[in-house]
Amino acid sequence: MSGGSSNNQTRSYLMERFEALGVHPRGKLGQNFLIDLNLLHLLHESANLNEHDVVLEVGTGTGSLTGAMAMKAGVVVTVEIDSVMHEMAKQEHWDKNNIRFLLADILENKNRLNRDVLDILREELAKSPDRKFKLCANLPYQIATPLTSNLLLTDIPPVSMTVTIQKEVGDRICAKPNTKDYGALAVWMQAQCDCHIIRTMPPSVFWPRPKVDSAIVQVIYNEKKRSRIPNLRFFHEFVRALFFHRRKFIRSVLCSAFKNRVEKEVVDRILDEMDLKGEIRAETLSVKQILALSEKFRALFPPEKQTVLS
Repeated sequence: MSGGSSNNQTRSYLMERFEALGVHPRGKLGQNFLIDLNLLHLLHESANLNEHDVVLEVGTGTGSLTGAMAMKAGVVVTVEIDSVMHEMAKQEHWDKNNIRFLLADILENKNRLNRDVLDILREELAKSPDRKFKLCANLPYQIATPLTSNLLLTDIPPVSMTVTIQKEVGDRICAKPNTKDYGALAVWMQAQCDCHIIRTMPPSVFWPRPKVDSAIVQVIYNEKKRSRIPNLRFFHEFVRALFFHRRKFIRSVLCSAFKNRVEKEVVDRILDEMDLKGEIRAETLSVKQILALSEKFRALFPPEKQTVLS
């Protein structure tokens, strides 16, 4: 979903602006504008912004959230893929010198973030040791998972991510073991962060209306949790492999993931050491158990072999 325009962001106001420009919201870019100003306020207030913050916004839209955050944050780096929205927001906030407007795709591909955007964030963070990186945005549905998960793979993980996303994705981020939503995303995020849903939202608070419910989700980075993961990339790939065939038993999954690299007898030994039966499924394991299991397998390889599982 995209941000909107100024404090007049009502359905009628947005319709008039779009009509004047001769354009329409682009569904394939996730342009669903939040027209409930109370919820827009809740979003940026929940991010708890201050003058030390470097805030990344993805989906500038017409600039409503952008302007509100710029009133509190040190700098807002806002990224928009649509050139019309990009220019509209720049015109709306031409007088604010703490907003960096970027016309770009935040994703280089589904597994990699835009390196130029990351370099700009590093540049802003380097200006003062007091600066902190936060993500606050009405995210387009299709980029919510790759953006939030890949930010945790960078050298500048945000201290918080406060985002409006599809409720289904929010449920997956916050899911507990032995539930249908618990999977690789939940384990990856919860292994490093404290995650919770602030508010669920019906389609009626957006224009145009999406077909599904949304949620404001907050993810707070936890340095103590992250310190338990010696090799982030190995753990990331391990978790993805563990849930790739989520209905298969864990022994079968592990033997497949490490095929031709780890003998089945070794897989059995590790499961036995952890008092895990091979006939259980990954969805029954806690984040702590998966962390321990990952470390057992990582220890089987020299450092240069610990970044890719295949």
